[in-house]
Amino acid sequence: MTTSVRTWTAVCAVEAVPEYAGVAALLGDVQVAIFRLPGERFHALSNWDPCSGAAVLSRGIVGDAGGVAVVASPVYKDRFSLEDGRCLDAEGVSVPVYEVRVRGGVVEVESP
Repeated sequence: MTTSVRTWTAVCAVEAVPEYAGVAALLGDVQVAIFRLPGERFHALSNWDPCSGAAVLSRGIVGDAGGVAVVASPVYKDRFSLEDGRCLDAEGVSVPVYEVRVRGGVVEVESP
């Protein structure tokens, strides 16, 4: 039986991420976008927008699309699910999703 060790990286204080907004962080060579919804619910996606080719998702507009929490890219407004990273506007397009947790008032993201 093999067990995998999960590696978590402290990113920022909970207060550094406003509700309904995102911040960018660099985990090694990977840019991630961390989003906060009410009730200290956090989500992390790749910051890379595959539709525009720019690292901008952390600057997107957080909202709801038919009950799905999404971020809309600030470039072409493509919407990405905060739960699973799929693009609601381009079939077959998605971004990586990362696990997030809060410990001691600090947001941590599982390292890619």
